[in-house]
Amino acid sequence: MTQRRRTIIHRGGVSLAVTEAGGTGPAVLLLHGLAGSSRELMPTADALTDGHRVLLLDQRGHGRSTRRPDDLSRDAFVADVVAVLERFAPGERVALVGQSMGAHTALLTASRHPDLVSRLILLEGHPAGSTDPQDAADLGAFFASWPIPFADAAAARAFLGDSPLTEAWVADLEQTPSGLRPRFDADVMQAVIAAVHEPRWAEWEDLAVPTTAVFAHRGMFSPEQQAELAARRPGTRILPLPDGSHDAHLDAFPSWLAALRDALA
Repeated sequence: MTQRRRTIIHRGGVSLAVTEAGGTGPAVLLLHGLAGSSRELMPTADALTDGHRVLLLDQRGHGRSTRRPDDLSRDAFVADVVAVLERFAPGERVALVGQSMGAHTALLTASRHPDLVSRLILLEGHPAGSTDPQDAADLGAFFASWPIPFADAAAARAFLGDSPLTEAWVADLEQTPSGLRPRFDADVMQAVIAAVHEPRWAEWEDLAVPTTAVFAHRGMFSPEQQAELAARRPGTRILPLPDGSHDAHLDAFPSWLAALRDALA
């Protein structure tokens, strides 16, 4: 396995953890979803290093980046990505790959900075947003309900259940003197997802880079919602996966990887 290297960069009072997964070839930046981190995309990164130079970012509020940044706007997330691209791939157009919230960040970055992006690949991402503010509140309440700190990994699994997503959360828990804690805060996650839920059709329709939208068989978005992407932006490629959930990069990895390689080819 190629040796990874983590670098902390600083922008506007925020620390951003960037991992260079190695590889040679065109650069790819992987962006995780809400309440995740780059750790859950490491298997994807490792699989791509045979033909790409792979970068991963812990987005603000997540992972080993600043936990409670003052600015949680979508503009701030986009500016973070631009800073990473300019630092680690100067003068190069980079493929952006994102899941869920990370797909949303990638979409906005590609819309505003097409000169920096070679192509866009979205896993379970959509610009429609949500018309119900309760959706963000419910998600924040779920994270706030975690009985943290967990005494150990077994206690975390007992509360969170048995699933690939649980295993990703458990693997990312931080050891503290009082026990295991997630590398994010519930109120921050609620604020972030509330911003993601604002409709972004104008940015979607203005996209000028090749775009592939990947949707899982048991994902969040209906066939009608998927079709709307292509209807509003002709030329969009829709790639359905035969299996997997919203977190198909975790629970349908072979299908996800095959679709990703296809989209990057």
